[in-house]
Amino acid sequence: MGASDRNMILPRIRQLDEGAVNRIAAGEVVERPASAVKELVENALDARATRITVDIADGGRTLIRVTDDGHGIEGADLPLALSRHATSKIDGSDLLNIHSFGFRGEALASLGAVGRLTVTSRTAGAAEGATIRVSGGRMDPPRPAALRGGTVVELRDLFHATPARLKFLKSERSEGMAVADAIRRLAMAEPAVAFTLRDVSDGGERVLFRADGSDAAGRLALVLGRDFIRNAMPLDAARDGFHLGGHAGLPTFSRGNAVHQYLFVNGRPVRDRMLTGALRGAYSDVLAKDRHAVAALFLTCDPVLVDVNVHPAKTEVRFRDAGLVRGLIVSGLRHALAEAGHRSATTVADAALGAMRPDRPAAPVYRMDRPGPAARAQAYAAQMPGFAEAPSARVEQDFPTQDGPLGAARAQLHENWIVAQTADGIVIVDQHAAHERLVYERLKAQMRDRGIAAQTLLIPEVIEVGAQADRLLSLDLSRLGLAVEAFGPGTIAVRETPAILDAVSAADLIRDILEELEDEEDGDPLSLQSKVDAILSRMACHGSVRSGRRMSGPEMNALLREMEATPNSGQCNHGRPTHVTLRLSDIERLFGRT
Repeated sequence: MGASDRNMILPRIRQLDEGAVNRIAAGEVVERPASAVKELVENALDARATRITVDIADGGRTLIRVTDDGHGIEGADLPLALSRHATSKIDGSDLLNIHSFGFRGEALASLGAVGRLTVTSRTAGAAEGATIRVSGGRMDPPRPAALRGGTVVELRDLFHATPARLKFLKSERSEGMAVADAIRRLAMAEPAVAFTLRDVSDGGERVLFRADGSDAAGRLALVLGRDFIRNAMPLDAARDGFHLGGHAGLPTFSRGNAVHQYLFVNGRPVRDRMLTGALRGAYSDVLAKDRHAVAALFLTCDPVLVDVNVHPAKTEVRFRDAGLVRGLIVSGLRHALAEAGHRSATTVADAALGAMRPDRPAAPVYRMDRPGPAARAQAYAAQMPGFAEAPSARVEQDFPTQDGPLGAARAQLHENWIVAQTADGIVIVDQHAAHERLVYERLKAQMRDRGIAAQTLLIPEVIEVGAQADRLLSLDLSRLGLAVEAFGPGTIAVRETPAILDAVSAADLIRDILEELEDEEDGDPLSLQSKVDAILSRMACHGSVRSGRRMSGPEMNALLREMEATPNSGQCNHGRPTHVTLRLSDIERLFGRT
């Protein structure tokens, strides 16, 4: 170190002025217009508002106005409300027993530090309202104002005091969509409250979102669409002080990204990595890796069991027993999935019907008397005396009666598609996909009970696996119904295979197992149970009915009955639907009939 360095005068420690402190705090709380909207709407909810209107302009850059009918703020308290760490929601004695959305008391102060903020409020019974204005941290004294009741918070020119932040904002459309998403999440959390979001740019008024008071299911249907409610499973599970409610979509109602996953803890919208991981783990057995579930999960508990004060924007939480919460979500969702049984999303049928509809105006609808099944069969026989089965189609002559949800098998097309007739339509089943799921569930059941039953091969199958031999021999594969032993350098001998798979290529089975053992997501190894399930899924594929195999009527009906009794049979091991249900009314509409 030189003499000039030793003689350098160190800067003195000093207290930052309040304006700088508020701007720094605003940088943590207010990242974009949507953050400001979230804070203001949460304040309105804490004020017991039943109607909340949000107006924005230019995506929230130039104007955010939140109007509510809550209990309001006393005029004398307005200057204190705009001060940092001033709140009426807690007394500071217990920061783990939080029952309100906001409690830090810094949102209004932060917004006033980076924008032009005006707060107008009137409490019930007050002779008049009051208004106060703050701009860039400089506060004007409160003044009387005319207001019927509640509170109006108007924020103009967000980030005018910190213009560098404006460079990090996205387009007006993107910021507006983020604001709408924040409102939707809060609307889902508070179904009894009416919300309105309007765009008032350029002096116009365009409603972006509106939701009146309703029940929880009705609000979810409004926000996520009625297709979601029709294709979702209600949740009701509890464990050691935690309760899981909401709705979760069927696996076949999945999406290509996770933006339609909504998580709430004690009514607070959160984006928590542990919760999303539990949701993903619950669906891991029924969804392809590139698909994501649609869900709205509401977790409630005593506030002392969760810490909501671990993130400035309160979007993350920390549980006292995270393992308990994760287990509740996984078990609750998997139980609901098992209860859904053979259900498949109605949107699968809708997509099929949409693909079959011609790209032309609808044909005229004609009303006619339809003959019964027997009369139609006689008419066909009279018109087509030379009718014979096509090489790729088999029709069951002795049509059985079956009142089950999947009906009775009527035909097999192209040696892969089973056509069943139900009371009000038809069901088309992918025989390979359906049987693959059934075999998979049988393997899992055997694995849980006593291990998978094995069959001894008359002649052991010798397989070269190279450097993977030692790794494979180190595993206990006996519970998987496999008996493997060394047979020279880089070579193994398979002496037993799972009995449920019947005649199976041991070489293909071993290679699939090795591929699953090597599989990693984002560099992190899959959990042991996930690896085992993935291996069983591969094994099931080897033992299922193949496309191209002709099935007899009793075989097809046995498959349908087992699907009805098997959990998760609405989708195959890879998340694809195993069957499509077409109502008779839908089919008739395709042909212009009523």
